[in-house]
Amino acid sequence: MILSVLDQSQICEGRTAGETLAETTRLAQHTEALGYHRYWVSEHHASRALAHSSPEVLIAHLAAHTERIRVGSGGIMLTHYSAYKVAENFRLLEALHPGRIDVGLGRAPGGMPLSTRALQEGRYADIDRYPQQVADLTAYLHDSLPAEHRYAGLHASPGIRTAPDIWLLGSSLGSAQIAASMGTAYAYAQFFGVPGSEDAIAYYKERFKPSELVPEPRALAAVMVICADTEEEASRLATSTDLFFLSLEQGRMLDRFPSVETAESYPYTDYDRERIRAVRRRRILGTPEQVRDQLLAMQKEYGIDEFMIVTLTHDFEARLKSYRLLAEAFDL
Repeated sequence: MILSVLDQSQICEGRTAGETLAETTRLAQHTEALGYHRYWVSEHHASRALAHSSPEVLIAHLAAHTERIRVGSGGIMLTHYSAYKVAENFRLLEALHPGRIDVGLGRAPGGMPLSTRALQEGRYADIDRYPQQVADLTAYLHDSLPAEHRYAGLHASPGIRTAPDIWLLGSSLGSAQIAASMGTAYAYAQFFGVPGSEDAIAYYKERFKPSELVPEPRALAAVMVICADTEEEASRLATSTDLFFLSLEQGRMLDRFPSVETAESYPYTDYDRERIRAVRRRRILGTPEQVRDQLLAMQKEYGIDEFMIVTLTHDFEARLKSYRLLAEAFDL
């Protein structure tokens, strides 16, 4: 079992963005010491509750403050940007930290419509061009632009001998189809819980077309986990996540990730509680033994060897402990 980390840097109630990013750095160091394989950071815009707006900048910081763990984006929202500029950013990161950089790519906007309009001001963005953008980025990273390409002969600086690994991120069968047809690695966001996406990894593996860079299918699943000494404690810690995502589902982005006390005192309706119960069914909460058994069952179901763990708790020490208990459960 390979375990990795996806961090979204929720700014918790009572804390600042600066304090949150310091915690992100500490968590990267902590999980590296525990034996986690990679550490990805996300891209979100115009959110007061999330500190990740520029993953490339944060990747540079985290890679400089760790030694071995792979560091990458989960992911770059490529439709906003020039594939050439993304290639130069990640070539520079790879030059600074050879063999440790991943570039995870997504199609989602990473924010509300207003921030999307601001990001794309003055240019026309077409999500249908995403596969071409992925192909262009791959060619820039590997100096393999075809002779008939519209920018044939263009070089992405700096010139280096290695390249970051490319992963396509997705929470739907659409993204799995693109990854399979292009022969890239695929990261499935299981914790999003998109209806009808449960077979995304199987779909990807069945339809995978080998490429020069990825001759066999490579897939991981990102899952939400809280591991604690008791099932009751894990459930209590998860109340913060319950309220945060319930609010998001209802179109209300909270300014901060709520404390357990705030979550427990919230005036939930019967419908709210039913939605929370439904969402919890796709999360993994419990003791180390319970979490291990559920991940092993998911491993068998998906036929993969890597899980990217998303652990959200208001109490940062509880978050560190959750990753430690999980690492110990799998003898990382």
